[in-house]
Amino acid sequence: MFPIAYHPIYKHPLPEGHRFPMVKYELLPQQLLYEGTAVQADFFSPGIPDLAPVLAVHDKGYVDDLLNLTLNPRAARKTGFPLSAALVERELRIAQGTITGAEMALQTGIAFNIAGGTHHAYSTHGEAFCLLNDQAIAARYLLNNNLAKKILIVDLDVHQGNGTAEIFANDSGVFTFSVHGQTNYPFKKETSSLDIALKDGTGDAEYLAIIEETLPKLIDAEKPDFIFYLSGVDILATDKLGKLGCTLNGCKQRDALVFNLCHKLGIPVQCSMGGGYSPDIKVIIEAHANTYRVARGVY
Repeated sequence: MFPIAYHPIYKHPLPEGHRFPMVKYELLPQQLLYEGTAVQADFFSPGIPDLAPVLAVHDKGYVDDLLNLTLNPRAARKTGFPLSAALVERELRIAQGTITGAEMALQTGIAFNIAGGTHHAYSTHGEAFCLLNDQAIAARYLLNNNLAKKILIVDLDVHQGNGTAEIFANDSGVFTFSVHGQTNYPFKKETSSLDIALKDGTGDAEYLAIIEETLPKLIDAEKPDFIFYLSGVDILATDKLGKLGCTLNGCKQRDALVFNLCHKLGIPVQCSMGGGYSPDIKVIIEAHANTYRVARGVY
C-alpha cells in the first residue's frame, strides 16, 4: 500500500489573481495516476475529524471562531485566504488526511497528504495560507493515543515552521527540526528544537550536505519512532517566495535522503507537501511528483 490523502475540496476557489497556486492540488493526483506512480486504490478521501485532536493543539476560542466564521477580519486577513465554511471544511479534511495517513504509515511505513504542511498555523491563530497545523495535530494525536513515544518533525520547506515550533516549544515528545531561508518569511522566527537558517542562494551541494550530515545524527540522538516530513518544493531557485538556489534534481535528492534514511531505520513517515510557488505550474507539479516517484522507488 502507498496511502495518499486527497479530497477534491483541497482545490479551493480563490479570487482572480491570487498568488497561491491552488490548482496544484488537482493536477498532482492526475499526474501521479497518469504516469503510474500511483493507482486509484492508493488514494483515500479524508473525512471531517473529531474535534478532540484539533483542540489538543489549537485554542478552543480560535477553533470556535473558525467554525462559526467569527474570526475577526484582521486575523482572517493574516491567513491569506478569504474565510468561508468551505475553507474551514478544507482545513479540517487536510488535518484528518494527515492523522489517517500517520495511522496508516504505522502499517505501511509511509503515507502522504497531497496538501498539508500547514506549519505557519499557531495554537491560537493562522497565518500565511495555514489555518490548522495538520502535522502538529497528527503528531499530538499519535502521542495521546500511545501510537508513538517520540516524534521528529523534519520541516524542509523554505520557510521556518514557526507555528509548529510554537506549538511544541514545551513538549519533550516532539523534536522540531527546520531548515529554511534565513531572510525568508517569517521575519520573526520562533525557536525550533533545531533551526538551520540558510543564506540566500544556497544551492544543491551545500543544501544536501547539511541534510546528509545533520539528519542521521539527529535521528541517532533523539531516537524517534515516528517522523513527519514536510517536503516543501519552494527551495527551488525558480520559486517566487523562496530565496534559495536549488534545482529540481537537488530537491529530488533531498527527498531521497529523507526516505532512504526512514526506510533503512524502519521509522514510519508521513509526508505533507508544503509550499511551492514557482511561476510555471509544471515546475511545481514536477517537483512534488518527484517526491512520490522517489518514495515509490524506496518503498
